[in-house]
Amino acid sequence: MKRWGWWLAGIGALLSLGHLFMNDPEKGGFLSCPFRLLTGLLCPGCGSQRAVHDLLHLRIGEAFAHNGLLVVAVPLLALQWGYSRLNKVDKPLSARNWVVWSWAVTVVGWGIFRNLP
Repeated sequence: MKRWGWWLAGIGALLSLGHLFMNDPEKGGFLSCPFRLLTGLLCPGCGSQRAVHDLLHLRIGEAFAHNGLLVVAVPLLALQWGYSRLNKVDKPLSARNWVVWSWAVTVVGWGIFRNLP
């Protein structure tokens, strides 16, 4: 991606975070999860908007209650990115099969676990 593309993505991310900071998803105005509307089950991402809103307001416990996987994954992904950047590895962790499969199994497992009675 060209340099301007990264700037646009960064600006878009900051605007999105600003919107989530100022507007509480629990009060409405945000899109509902289509998976939950169709199946009645929680997808692995359900509660992410509320969790990000809580994290932006430093309410870690509430964020964890909305989507625990997101709260755990954010620092782990930051560590994964930082490790690859600082150690100048030939192949970043995000391009290694075992890392990709580990994240995939974790996300699918979280989706199953959170729907158990």
